[in-house]
Amino acid sequence: MSDGPPKHEMQYFPNMTAAMPSENAEFRRVLWTGLYSQVVLMTVPVGGDIGDEVHTVDQALTFTSGVGKATINGKDQDVKAGDLMVVPAGTQHQFVNTGPTPLILYTIYSPAEHDPRTVHKTKKEGDEEEEAGKDEAPKWSRQSQAENEKAGLVNTSGKY
Repeated sequence: MSDGPPKHEMQYFPNMTAAMPSENAEFRRVLWTGLYSQVVLMTVPVGGDIGDEVHTVDQALTFTSGVGKATINGKDQDVKAGDLMVVPAGTQHQFVNTGPTPLILYTIYSPAEHDPRTVHKTKKEGDEEEEAGKDEAPKWSRQSQAENEKAGLVNTSGKY
């Protein structure tokens, strides 16, 4: 996976709500990072959680397998496969696996939250890399639209 801005090509992820996520055993894997968003696949083990956190970016989570409890700004909500949860930037959130199987989801951050090459086998590994500053979103994924246009990364003609 490249650590530079994305090419202007289609990114296709078949069976995102079925086969691919159910085969994933890693806590976190970045699938794609764009100029304004990022797609990340997560697996929360039985009895596990993502950690009580607050991001400076928006986050939309789609659950593909398992059951859990979401706590958003102090309010609890049960979640299951097929549910979508949106967490606005600056909002406390926590997701806990309450079921007998892994809680699997993909999340879209806007803008990016993680290094495009991120793969964390466990939550502990992810926490350690984040604390050490090794899992930072690239600068190019946090630029303004005007900056990206000036750098030639966005062309409204759609031709590159």
